[in-house]
Amino acid sequence: MARRRRILVSEARQGLDDLKAKIAGTKNPDEAKFEVAKEMGVPLKKDYNGELTSKQNGKIGGKLGGGMVKELIKMAQENLGKKH
Repeated sequence: MARRRRILVSEARQGLDDLKAKIAGTKNPDEAKFEVAKEMGVPLKKDYNGELTSKQNGKIGGKLGGGMVKELIKMAQENLGKKH
């Protein structure tokens, strides 16, 4: 069962989508997971992907989510450096 996490601050959606696209190296955030899957050799399709393993799905999600977290931490550290 997939978890759906909703964004608590709805105004942040565009910024998060832009960050996801940046991490994946694409302009369209809807294409981000397909770009990452292609880079990692995972045969992700636009329709049904029930034949993919949990490991394959985790590679895609981990690359995107982990990359976004790293970028957000870097941005926060830069902001902290500017305040002092």
